[in-house]
Order: sequence, then structure tokens, then C-alpha cells
Amino acid sequence: QVHLVESGGGLVQAGGSLRLSCAASGDTICISNMGWYRQAPGKERDLVATISNGGSTYYADSVKGRFTSSRDNAKNSVYLQMNSLKPEDTAVYYCYAEGCGYDFWGQGTQVTVSS
Repeated sequence: QVHLVESGGGLVQAGGSLRLSCAASGDTICISNMGWYRQAPGKERDLVATISNGGSTYYADSVKGRFTSSRDNAKNSVYLQMNSLKPEDTAVYYCYAEGCGYDFWGQGTQVTVSS
């Protein structure tokens, strides 16, 4: 089992920045990819960014150039730096991890961007 805890969400004005953090605990030795999804009210959960344990990244087109994902394997943590935030970025952001044949999810953290 892997337990994920996110932090860093909040309310920010459009154009502002936030940094999300996610710390993993438990059977972290088998974690491969980690990343972030988000879910806006009434919408499906969408992939935002992924990062492999080697540091390779993928970003959704909607966040390219604005969001940056990083990872500290020694701390079993993944981060999402979000710049130039837009109201359409408002959502609950979920950390996830792949490992041991399973997908694990955090509880989610709310990000609200006001116009």
C-alpha cells in the first residue's frame, strides 16, 4: 500500500502562482510514475502532468509552459509548480502514483483561481 498526502492548494488571483506538494509513504519502493490529475465541478478527472522516477515529464496541452512537475525520490515526493494561473484551472487536484501493479490516489486539494 502507498499513502499519498497533498498540500499547497488554495485561492489565488488569475495570473498568480501556487505550488502543490505530494508526499508518499508506505510501500514507496515500487513506485514508478507519479503525477497529477484534476477534476473541475461537473467534469471528468483529467490528467495534468506525469513524471517518471527518472524525471521524464508529460504535460497536458492546457498547462504546457505554465505548470512544471518535479520529483524528489529521496523524499518520495512530487511537486507541481503552477504559474500564470487561469480561472479555468480551478479544480480539485489529485496526486497519484503507480506501483506494485496498482494506482494510488491522494485525497485531493482544492485550487481556486479568481478572475
